[in-house]
Amino acid sequence: IDRDAAGLVFLKARVRAAPEKGEANAALEKLLAKALGIAKSNVQVARGTSARLKTIEIEGVSDAELRAFLDQFAEYT
Repeated sequence: IDRDAAGLVFLKARVRAAPEKGEANAALEKLLAKALGIAKSNVQVARGTSARLKTIEIEGVSDAELRAFLDQFAEYT
């Protein structure tokens, strides 16, 4: 978890796939789905497909579950 210059908080993730033909976005979706224990089809890049910062839509996870997942990384901020 990190903050941008405006103070907005975001989750940092790194994948090995090249940022070509949507491969890195697909790898990010797969990584997040696996980490959350949900189907890959429940995670998709909604905005920022060609940008460094992305908006991700996640289905099949409650707000409480997502918050608990993110809280795992809070100690690193």
